[in-house]
Amino acid sequence: MSDWSESDLPNLCGKRALITGGASGIGYETARALAGAGAEVLIADLDRNGGTRAVQRIEQLYPTACVSFAALDLGNLQSVQQFSNDRLDHGQPLDLLFNNAGIQPLSTRRCTADGFELTLGIGHLGHFALTSRLLPLLLAASAPRVVTTSSLVHRKGHIERNDLQLEQNYEAQRAYNQTKLANMLFAREL
Repeated sequence: MSDWSESDLPNLCGKRALITGGASGIGYETARALAGAGAEVLIADLDRNGGTRAVQRIEQLYPTACVSFAALDLGNLQSVQQFSNDRLDHGQPLDLLFNNAGIQPLSTRRCTADGFELTLGIGHLGHFALTSRLLPLLLAASAPRVVTTSSLVHRKGHIERNDLQLEQNYEAQRAYNQTKLANMLFAREL
């Protein structure tokens, strides 16, 4: 697999893809590659300006690309619900879901709008809720795929069952490691 490159992507015409965190980084590169292979791409991100710029950059590279942006705050379950409802209202099957958005370790403990530790809330719980809500659209596709971006630091992660929100002895890297382990467990179980 070490010689695999994006030129090995199959023709994705007729496939719909959703990428969270698609305004920059790995998410943007995923959106760009999928659009280049012909997929209809929806970039979902909290960064509205970045998302709009990402769409423009992809359209410059691939003038016939079908790429769009929609705002999504994975740290706010009401935002996830509204975003999901909008997709469900359209009723179009979803072939590819890339759960990619996340945040780097924070120096101080912060919480989502719903009171969850921010790293876990955005990086795992928001994606769990999104995937669960979009499951009918995924199951309507002929061969759906869900990809959840994790990291090798999952190996250092430990699910703190007695302190899942890390209210005791918060350490940024520990929160990140736990989130990446949760990503791996979720992907495996799904």
